[in-house]
Amino acid sequence: MAPYIFMEKNGIHIIDLNKTEIKLNEASNGMKQIAKSGRKILFVATKKQAKDIVAEKVKEIGMPYVTERWPGGMLTNFPTIRKAVKKMSAIDKMSTDGTFDHLSKRERLQITRQRAKLEKNLGSIADLTRLPAAMFIVDVHKEYIAVREANRLNIPVFAMVDTNSDPRDIDFPIPSNDDASKSISLIINFVTETIAEGLSERKMEKEKEASETKAKAEKKLEKNKEKFEKPEEKTEQTGEHKPRPRTKGEKVEVRKEPKVEVKEEPKAEVKEEPKAEVKEEPKAEVKEEPKVEVKEEPKAEVKEEPKAEVKEEPKAEVKEEPKAEVKEEPKAEVKEEPKA
Repeated sequence: MAPYIFMEKNGIHIIDLNKTEIKLNEASNGMKQIAKSGRKILFVATKKQAKDIVAEKVKEIGMPYVTERWPGGMLTNFPTIRKAVKKMSAIDKMSTDGTFDHLSKRERLQITRQRAKLEKNLGSIADLTRLPAAMFIVDVHKEYIAVREANRLNIPVFAMVDTNSDPRDIDFPIPSNDDASKSISLIINFVTETIAEGLSERKMEKEKEASETKAKAEKKLEKNKEKFEKPEEKTEQTGEHKPRPRTKGEKVEVRKEPKVEVKEEPKAEVKEEPKAEVKEEPKAEVKEEPKVEVKEEPKAEVKEEPKAEVKEEPKAEVKEEPKAEVKEEPKAEVKEEPKA
């Protein structure tokens, strides 16, 4: 801290206020830009002198803060801290849903005590859904764990640095007395005012963007309306004022009216109606009916009846009768009579 010390008197180091003013302006401008971009800045002050001051001023801005014990691993182990914050919301839901009515008295007491403990330590971080974009620390010597976690995660640190601490690990040091409540309130007031300015500028920009988008949308609507209204006006004028124009007006009327009528109406009628009637009706009638009648009826009658009658009857009569009569009668008469 040697470059920031003005002199030493009676064993007490006096800080150079000109350098504190320069560093304070640099830090406040940096925090203003972060707030303007819509990101969060985490305030850390666990000292008795700074607890109430930080809690009052930072609540007005809507930024997260830690005024109780710094929970180890709050930044490096952020998901587990988020689980603890979600427990609070789950307990709140239980109270609204009516599940407390089904619990015993002892269980209710345990849950309410757990809720109060979480609210005390993590209630101010409930809105912090992501890692903060920056940190503001009141006493660097006391909050060395928070500084280490921020340096490990490359989070920029804004801090009040006293003569008994090392400013080399801090990105934006503000040399000041971090033990007196008056100096703490002075610096935090100045910082919170600049952050509030950044938030107001962000709102103004959003409103301007919204108004510009509305104006653009209205212009587009007007242009579209003009495009659709122009042809209607022309047709009305041509319909109403046919006799008025003598030379030029008559040519415009003749060109516009027949073209619109010839192209749209006859093409739609000729293509759709005759094609649908010619193709569908005659094909369905010619193909289905004659094929079914010709093939089935004559084949079944011709093949089955004549075959059964012709083959069976004549064969049985011709072969059996003539053979038995011719061979037996003449042989017996001729041989027996002349030998005797």
